[in-house]
Amino acid sequence: MSADILWLLVMALAVFGFILSGVPVLLAIAGAPTLVALLAALSGQFDLLYFQAVPQRVFGIMTNPLLLAVPLFVFMGLILEKSDQAERMLKSLTAALGGHQASLALAVVLVSALIAASTGIIGATIVMLGTITLPALLKAGVNKHMSSGLICASGTLGQIIPPSIVLILLGDQVSNAYFEAQQEAGNFAPDPVTVGDLFAGALLPGLLLVTLYGAYVLFRLRGGGERSEKPVDQPKASISELVGSIAPTLGLIVAVLGSILIGIATPTEAASVGVAGAILIAASSRTGTSARLAMFCAGLAVLLLLLRRAGLFGLDFHEGQVSWSALTVFSLSLTTLAFGLLLTASTSLLRSGVLLPALKETVTITGMIFGIVIAASILSLVFRGFNGDEHVAELLNALPGGAWGMLLLTMLVIFLLGFILEFVEIIFIVVPIVGPIILQSDISPVWFAVLIALNLQTSFLTPPFGFALFYFRSVAPADIRTTDIYVSVIPFVAIQLLALGLVAAFPALATFLPEVLF
Repeated sequence: MSADILWLLVMALAVFGFILSGVPVLLAIAGAPTLVALLAALSGQFDLLYFQAVPQRVFGIMTNPLLLAVPLFVFMGLILEKSDQAERMLKSLTAALGGHQASLALAVVLVSALIAASTGIIGATIVMLGTITLPALLKAGVNKHMSSGLICASGTLGQIIPPSIVLILLGDQVSNAYFEAQQEAGNFAPDPVTVGDLFAGALLPGLLLVTLYGAYVLFRLRGGGERSEKPVDQPKASISELVGSIAPTLGLIVAVLGSILIGIATPTEAASVGVAGAILIAASSRTGTSARLAMFCAGLAVLLLLLRRAGLFGLDFHEGQVSWSALTVFSLSLTTLAFGLLLTASTSLLRSGVLLPALKETVTITGMIFGIVIAASILSLVFRGFNGDEHVAELLNALPGGAWGMLLLTMLVIFLLGFILEFVEIIFIVVPIVGPIILQSDISPVWFAVLIALNLQTSFLTPPFGFALFYFRSVAPADIRTTDIYVSVIPFVAIQLLALGLVAAFPALATFLPEVLF
């Protein structure tokens, strides 16, 4: 065994040892490799000049325009969650479809899919589902294992259904890995891999997973052992209430995701539109003048969009200066009015105690994500300093089955890492190492990324560190033990692996929409 491999093993053991000891993940991922590198440098086995690249890497992360979409999408989701819009949507849909076991459980899956496409905040979604739907499910006669597993699994749909933070981070890393792989293969002008490609590629697999969840629910509660049809005494929602609670969020999903998929906006631009839309939806749910102004602003925004599509709205530029005309003045007036109304809506949310908590939590979550990203880049730097990329390439190339053997091992490693690491660490540790090697073959980078995203979703449900399990434990009653929660998610992890297998067997599930749209 060479000295490099020995130090790599020491580094791996140090990282996992730090994590399991309770040291914050950020410090474990950055600190353990740094300590190992310093020890190796004392024996002449590591060149400390590698650390000169750290400032450049940090600067590259902080100036990456794609990653700007991360805090914007987080803020959008938190605005909808803090304003109780997601809760209203959940209550109205469960009231409309609920009443018996199967319909109530199916309502949980459907509303979770809608929340996933609008908020994507796993912790808030699971806490909300556990608080609102768990008592109703148990009252309807659904046993604690089925109820717990359904809520935990449905709450993680936001990680695969776009727009998803996982897909944004994957888009950045897979794009870099694909570009590096193509350069190694002699292609110096490869087609770029965008987050829009990944959003389109993950849409059908996400809907497939929702369908599999729904089929399992119907099988268990209609055709399986859970046959009791005990009705739930809960108020019914009228059609107008149902439409009123779901239509704004559904419109926001279509506007954000649709603008990305049809190519008229980048993910960052769409995320900024999503933030504005979330503010207006939250403000319009209030009463009084603020609600009316918010709805008027939303209508004005739609009017501006229609005028723009008709070619009647826009600013004319000529030789670097604004060409003032009646159309220019009209455009600026409407835009200024819309911006003023948006500020008014924001002010009303600030007074009602919605905006400030959402901003604070956004800063916390964003800081955590970017801190781990920077820490993972330091780990990757030390890994390359020990020639780890070369050793991994040798290992993967020695596997039977060529690219498929590499892919199978990568998926297995990601699944196992999901038991102890978060998705952010896995993305920024694994993809830069194996991506440039695997993507030198004919494997589609979009398909590769979607497989990783589906695989990463299991990490939220696999004990001992599955975050969905922790969030549900915080709201579950005492008679639902932690071991019950662990057992309850086993069928849903199996369903996620089934979806992963189907997408692996039929790559068109991930590549069809990107090819059609882009």
